Amino acid sequence: MTAVVPGALATDAPVATGPEQTAGSRRARRGWRALLGRPTFLVSVAVLVWWVVLAVGWHALGLQPFAKTGELLQAPSAAHWFGTDSLGRDVFARVAAGARPALVIGPFGAALATVLGGTLGLVAGFHRGWVDTALMRFFDVLLALPSLIFLVVLVGAFGVSTPALVLIVGVLFAPGIARIVRAAVLVEMGKSYVQAARLQGESALRAMLTELLPNVVGVFVVQAVLSLGAAIFITASLSFLGLGSQPPAADWGLDINANRAYLQAAWWTVVFPGVAVASIVVAANLIADNLKEVTE
Repeated sequence: MTAVVPGALATDAPVATGPEQTAGSRRARRGWRALLGRPTFLVSVAVLVWWVVLAVGWHALGLQPFAKTGELLQAPSAAHWFGTDSLGRDVFARVAAGARPALVIGPFGAALATVLGGTLGLVAGFHRGWVDTALMRFFDVLLALPSLIFLVVLVGAFGVSTPALVLIVGVLFAPGIARIVRAAVLVEMGKSYVQAARLQGESALRAMLTELLPNVVGVFVVQAVLSLGAAIFITASLSFLGLGSQPPAADWGLDINANRAYLQAAWWTVVFPGVAVASIVVAANLIADNLKEVTE
């Protein structure tokens, strides 16, 4: 943001100088180097890549998550790495195929929540006044509702199709993201570059997109990654409750629910799908923590 010079035209737009652009590029490169030097970040990314590969490529690996081998509740072995479930299906194949619904609904739902919540938070923080008050009170009402009841209401309203579940996840997480983005915007609103943009006659839309957004984009990214882990957990929870994927679909939450009666006799039927959910949630949270530390 360039300084406002007395006598300058109100319509003059700020132009980024070469040194400013170079400094921004250097900061970006330093940030990437810092991230790549963090073992927790690299391991977490590797975990996410692993599940993406399984979600996309389980067909190519020759896995058969729906085939019944006739060997019921067999312990992990060379033939069945994660054992078999109560119907004789290979648990490893089920876990690999179960990554697909989690990695479709979760990321798209998190993206929707970030865009929706981030946009509303940006608008509320910039305009303040009655716009801010109305949006924040509405979000307070949504956040005050018990999550389980809110989910049941949304499922009843929109159904359990994949687009509906993406919408449900987006609506569930948008209010929390909006409040965090709004708080970041309010901090930026007190800085001189925002006041300078207003004095130069920039429109509200231009000021939000070119001045505020670049300075709070780190908050957007961190919240998006945090929402990813939470969205995948919610996706599995909906299936566990019978509100998501339906049998015989390969789904982590569905498989945990179907085999929970065998937890003591055949722990592998529940533990491995549970570890799959936990690994993605932990990986997403660690990535978000690393991004937050680097951007700050």
